[in-house]
Amino acid sequence: MGEVPGLRERKKLRTRHALISGALRLFLEKGYEQTTISEIAMAADVSTRTFFSYFASKEEVVLCDARESLDRLLRTFAERRPDEGPADLLARAVETIFETLAEDAEMGWEITEINRLVMSVPSLRAQALLLMFDVQHQMVEALQDAFPGELDAVEACAAVGSVVGTAKLAISMGLKQGGPAEEVLQGCRRAVGLALAGLRAVPPFES
Repeated sequence: MGEVPGLRERKKLRTRHALISGALRLFLEKGYEQTTISEIAMAADVSTRTFFSYFASKEEVVLCDARESLDRLLRTFAERRPDEGPADLLARAVETIFETLAEDAEMGWEITEINRLVMSVPSLRAQALLLMFDVQHQMVEALQDAFPGELDAVEACAAVGSVVGTAKLAISMGLKQGGPAEEVLQGCRRAVGLALAGLRAVPPFES
């Protein structure tokens, strides 16, 4: 069982969530380029200085969850269990992301709105694409480090590419079809499960 966050930590989480939610509302109402950082801070009832203690820019507000998800994934890879194979480790790493989303009742709304926003703003779409490539490169290196001498670069690329690509495509299609956030995430989870089942059918990923 995880530790219950203290009062200070809960306050920081509430402020962070208020900044993200306020920014998304303004981006959707006014447009991304037209929204100022001062307006985002005002919507969250904090100062501009407080905004910069949480985020470096508007772009970071939109893409922060992807970077934090990468950090969680990399920590999971670094904590590989002795009896864990590559596919099992990938499955556990991805599951940490789904568990985090499920713990926050409002996160489902955020992930769908963030994806729609990214796809509608060319500068964000370009940054998200670069971030996705960086995420996959770091995941490949972390997976190889977790299994030294057991996985070569091609095998690690195949594993990471299949899981990340499947997740991204499943979310994109779910959003395109207009499903609710919970349905989009359930579809993504199912798609990733199918990709992992395929990996387990071939060496060196079989359980």
